[in-house]
Amino acid sequence: MKPKPCRRTCSDSPRDTSGPPVEAGSKAKFRGERDERKVERVPVASLEPYPNNPRTHSPSQIRQIAQSIRRFGWTVPVLVDQSDRVIAGHARLEAARLLSIKCVPTMRLQHLTEAETRAYIIADNKLAENAGWNQQLLAGELQFLSSLDVDFDLTLTGFETAEIDLLLQGSDSIGAGGVDDQISPIDASTPIVTRLGDLWTLGSHRLLCADATKEISFKRLLDRKKAQMVFADPPWNQKIDGNVSGLGSIKHREFPMASGEMSELEFCAFLKAALGNLAAFSSDGSIHFMCIDWKNMFELQGAARGVYSELKALCVWNKDNGGNGLAVPLEARACLRIQKRHCTTR
Repeated sequence: MKPKPCRRTCSDSPRDTSGPPVEAGSKAKFRGERDERKVERVPVASLEPYPNNPRTHSPSQIRQIAQSIRRFGWTVPVLVDQSDRVIAGHARLEAARLLSIKCVPTMRLQHLTEAETRAYIIADNKLAENAGWNQQLLAGELQFLSSLDVDFDLTLTGFETAEIDLLLQGSDSIGAGGVDDQISPIDASTPIVTRLGDLWTLGSHRLLCADATKEISFKRLLDRKKAQMVFADPPWNQKIDGNVSGLGSIKHREFPMASGEMSELEFCAFLKAALGNLAAFSSDGSIHFMCIDWKNMFELQGAARGVYSELKALCVWNKDNGGNGLAVPLEARACLRIQKRHCTTR
């Protein structure tokens, strides 16, 4: 059956992927009436974005959508009302402008009231957010795409390269048993070998048993070099006994410092001394990752203020095996990503 002609005609951009007009929902019914909506190609210049659209789109996301359209073609029409006001598809419309596309496929929704139109503008975005991901199946699909075509750009899926790498690495580790992560139990009867001040050379690595609040420790460890990145997990000023006990079956010694004996001011000064040394012996622009439990974030941020130039990000995760005993079965752990840039610590 030959499709009916569109109400409008329009010449398109470099790649017209919309195809001929398609009649949609010819057998569907809505409120007892025949659904006669059609896909129409409409000039981009004639479409009016909804001015109160609460959904935001960053320039990078618009570029992602443009890349998707360029690769896959235009697959979803822009939804508009009877006056060419956009209901759904604002980001696709922006991507069309970025690609210099003159006409886009649209579908006109004339059965909605003004209240329903405004509600649908929100629902169209929010309902998609309520979905989740099966991480194993997702990793399998990405793995298939990467093995099928080594030149296929996986970021066309909308995931960033780092996210894809983590998913694929997680897929590779499924069923591996985590042997590399298993640590043999330490025989408590074994005599202690390392003493304060010992510097171990492990191939190209150096391991120093020392006090991080002392400048001399970093001079010995780095030997006039500068750190390019730091990942540290300072003490939390929390007693080990009664908090980190493995239901009482595991016993740990208290930390030599910041193990519950310090006041808030003393703990801040302790952290500031260590962070000051870390910054002083690191290159300008280096990123420092500082782990802390959520209860001590205030002290860590206070200590970092004046030492670092910028707080870059805050990463939080729920540990499935909390370390603070039965009172906190799931422990929130925080990692501050901060940057040293042309700052003076002394």
